[in-house]
Amino acid sequence: MKNNNSSKLIGSSESTTIEWKPSLSQIHEIVESVTAFANTEGGRLFVGVSKHGEAIGVQIGKGTVEDLVNRIAQHTDPKIQPKITVKKIEGQQIIVIEVKQSKDKLVLADGRPYKRVGPSTRQMGKDEYEGLILEKHKAELNFDSRVCKGARITDISKEKLMAFVKKAKQERGLDIKSNASVTGILNRLKLTKDKKFTNAAVLLFGKDPQDFFLQAELKAIRFRGYDETGEMTDFKTIGADAITLLERAENFIFDHIPMKAWIESGKLQRQEKWLYPPKAIREALANALAHRDYKSTGKVQVRIFDDRLEIWNPGRLPPELTVEKLKRTHDSIPPNPLIARAFFWIRYAEEVGTGTNKIVQWCKAWGLPEPKYEEAGGSFVVTFRASRFSGDDLASMGLNERQMQAVQLVKERGAISVIDLKQIFAGVTRKTLYRDLQILVEKGILKAQGTTKGRRYSF
Repeated sequence: MKNNNSSKLIGSSESTTIEWKPSLSQIHEIVESVTAFANTEGGRLFVGVSKHGEAIGVQIGKGTVEDLVNRIAQHTDPKIQPKITVKKIEGQQIIVIEVKQSKDKLVLADGRPYKRVGPSTRQMGKDEYEGLILEKHKAELNFDSRVCKGARITDISKEKLMAFVKKAKQERGLDIKSNASVTGILNRLKLTKDKKFTNAAVLLFGKDPQDFFLQAELKAIRFRGYDETGEMTDFKTIGADAITLLERAENFIFDHIPMKAWIESGKLQRQEKWLYPPKAIREALANALAHRDYKSTGKVQVRIFDDRLEIWNPGRLPPELTVEKLKRTHDSIPPNPLIARAFFWIRYAEEVGTGTNKIVQWCKAWGLPEPKYEEAGGSFVVTFRASRFSGDDLASMGLNERQMQAVQLVKERGAISVIDLKQIFAGVTRKTLYRDLQILVEKGILKAQGTTKGRRYSF
């Protein structure tokens, strides 16, 4: 029967973090359990305690502890050197082996991985162990999860971090207390490693991220005309954290693209609409900043032309993805998952591989052609086009003036009806205007929706 003093030391029962062994003759089981503790939560193993929790003691000679340390180290990979002490309980000497949790949980005992499951030590399955290896390699490869050399807490903006937490609470219900410390919040967001700040922590919340990563700037350019030879009417190099970069790039775009305005039949208020769908712009910018190759010296670029908007980010698609797959259901494989996750928390991006699909949907709903995804040189480019059909395209299809104006009206408003055309062509019969719209449907330019009386036409 255990007394209260022994229970305080060795626990009331075996568990995920406590194990009892009666003697040192069970060295192989001891090594396996030590490895299991390292691969789980850490723990303490007591030698000289029966399976019933009674202190029965072990004989301890001059070299007993040193020999135990050596044998554990010899049979583990990477070598474990636990803290080993001798305690006296109920007049008996017992050995206490304290094991810390391994950083990557990939410790082997005689070439085999073990883990703790409740009070038992069990060998890991092949798939589970290989999964841990894969996660380790991903963490080593991901730029944003690496330690940012030289970064200190004074380099992190508390104001930016608290604003993020507030927004993430509102948007996704992020469960972090508003009065938590800067380090505590970054720990919860997995933006620290070995008690140091990761690259993602600095890129997202750094006071001056470009002090560490000059390539993290963004270039925004407005060209007059249709290619790079046109006059640059505005050019900005923006330096800030990734979230602010997105917001300022977004502002630059809205400063340089038109907003269409019109009065729609049956509605008192003026209708307004940006040239490109704002949701699609934000998603594309978030993808560019989260998925770029930060090892590249190149910068994310926004290029605005008279007929299109291009968003360039340094880096190529991962081998598992192709341009064609981006428009279908696909896995999310972000090269910088911590940055992508932060954008997800504040609803600046999707996280499950649907973002590129939604960009396509938003553009179609806006009456625009599908965005173009392509790899150009060492960059990935998203191109939004202002129109599904140019004037030359329409003329080559044999459309009359009324039909061409109808298409232009759909570009501006998103959808029109025969009544809308009648307001423009007062002297033309409804039957003729209806036939004009039917020809546009037959040519695959417009789609008709609704009953004959309330039918509307859109792309």
